[in-house]
Amino acid sequence: MEYIVSARKYRPMTFSSVVGQSALTTTLKNAVKSGKLAHAFLFCGPRGVGKTTCARIFAKTINCENVTADGEACNECESCKAFNEQRSLNIFELDAASNNSVDNIKTLMEQTRIPPQLGRYKVFIIDEVHMLSAAAFNAFLKTLEEPPSYVIFILATTEKHKILPTIISRCQIYDFERMDVPHIVGHLKMVAEREGISYEEEALNLIAEKADGGMRDALSIFDQSVSFCGGNLSYEKVVSNLNVLESDNYFNLVDLSLENKVADVMLLLNRIISNGFDGGQLINGLASHIRNVLMAKDPSTLPLLEVSERQRGKYQEQAQKCPAKFLYQALRYCNECDINYRQSSNKRLLVELTLIEIAQATQEDDASAGARPRKSLKSLFKKLAALSQQKAASQVAATEGNTQGRTQAAPTVSAAPQPETASTTPSAASITPAGTAPSPSAASTAPAGTPATSPGISSTPADPTSPAVAPPHRRPISGQRPRLGNNSLSFRNLMGGQQTATSPEEQEVTNKDEQNTFDAADLQREWMGMCNRMVASMPGLASRMKNITPEITDFPNIELVVDNRQLMDEIIRIKGRIRKTMAIYLHNGNIDFNIRLAEGEELKPMLTRKEIFDKMRQDNEAIEKLRSLLDLELA
Repeated sequence: MEYIVSARKYRPMTFSSVVGQSALTTTLKNAVKSGKLAHAFLFCGPRGVGKTTCARIFAKTINCENVTADGEACNECESCKAFNEQRSLNIFELDAASNNSVDNIKTLMEQTRIPPQLGRYKVFIIDEVHMLSAAAFNAFLKTLEEPPSYVIFILATTEKHKILPTIISRCQIYDFERMDVPHIVGHLKMVAEREGISYEEEALNLIAEKADGGMRDALSIFDQSVSFCGGNLSYEKVVSNLNVLESDNYFNLVDLSLENKVADVMLLLNRIISNGFDGGQLINGLASHIRNVLMAKDPSTLPLLEVSERQRGKYQEQAQKCPAKFLYQALRYCNECDINYRQSSNKRLLVELTLIEIAQATQEDDASAGARPRKSLKSLFKKLAALSQQKAASQVAATEGNTQGRTQAAPTVSAAPQPETASTTPSAASITPAGTAPSPSAASTAPAGTPATSPGISSTPADPTSPAVAPPHRRPISGQRPRLGNNSLSFRNLMGGQQTATSPEEQEVTNKDEQNTFDAADLQREWMGMCNRMVASMPGLASRMKNITPEITDFPNIELVVDNRQLMDEIIRIKGRIRKTMAIYLHNGNIDFNIRLAEGEELKPMLTRKEIFDKMRQDNEAIEKLRSLLDLELA
């Protein structure tokens, strides 16, 4: 026996057997029963939803000699038999995709002059009518507007917008709906039962989802899956045959993201990509999954889930665990990834970053985040972060033990204020928190001839009405900048704007009650942070201070070794402000600075970039190995 594919074998032959288009078929049956037929119809809709099928049924029914009471063809008269045996001379089908010229339309118009030999109407079905050329449309206009009384045109198209408005205005328009999953599954069940094929409902649901609203596509996929599964449609075999990503992967991704298990998410992504799935396919599938979870949160939107009952239950279960805010953020991340995916040069990295952001959507801000932007990625591996903090604590303890009894290696230069004379620059004002105005008595007590500002310091006056902001009384976690209220802690703001000559008492540290410990790493970090904030007001001095490495001598005393007298004098001039700044950021009000000139063996030569790179290669074999493997040279 000749094999016929299911899409042809189970093609509907009556209006009642058409699936998913009840509104249109009811309208057509009523038109047949009443005899009020238009001369031209336009059937529009997606592929595989029954446009041509309904056109054929309609053509057969209007020529039936014994139409039933509900508007169906009898399938027993000579006209119905001729149609069913494909020998009817009253029904003509034209494929406009291959017959789109003016000559083809002229041939069609000549056929309209001949009345039907059997039946009442001569029906012309023009499929894919949007493929006709503009000249063919224009040649068709007059005949379409005023055809003979026995001629009916049925035009079918998937792209109505490509048809000339003058053609559309001459037709009754019927818009066919896209097939929903339940209707497709119901039809597939009927086909499977007639063919004696066992099936799992989830497998049929997967086929219906893959068909994307087209019944013809669903039946084609059904035939393919039956051939692969050997007559037993199981979910696992259909997944393997269609090469689609199992829904369990999406459920696992969401569950891992809710638990902030970024490492596990990355491993799952790697397995998915290793199995041959595309990252963009994963993101699109995840977005659809999250959308379904969002719909399952509200009973009123639950009918929008076109899935099986078992799948609907799984969505409802996961929806109870997912906050709505997390779902909204995850959908936004997926949408942004989908927009940028095609343009990205590193698509896997884009997918990974998207999944990391989703996995951290419910993670609370780390205490070590400090003043970083809100969009910055949080710590991926908390265990490693905890280990690094423990290591830092052990280094602090070791530093405290080694500094006991250690003496100063070289004489220091006293930074005591010089006598206030007209030719002597007074000690600089201490660095104060942002928004703190200098004491009014500072300017009034300065002797005549004393300069109001230090060299290289902005003299923008501070707002005397700005309230002072107290520094935080806790030690920052490694990598965190202290926050002073809502103000930006820049070097200029800490200076209080205008620099005035003040007495030593007014330069004293205000947080002497804080005695937090700090290590060399904390000291170096805050030193570089202070230098970076100084760039706006003292760029030259800030650049040279960056080359200085402060060292803890006798905790909490800090030693600065300077390689020339001029730089040392400039640092001494603002020593009070430096000390106050570091006391605030290190949360220790008892620190002090000893500034001295470098001795002969402590003077370090200025290295070029190539010399620095060569030294790194000598000190670290891994760098040299990487350079040789990649054949790199310093540009």
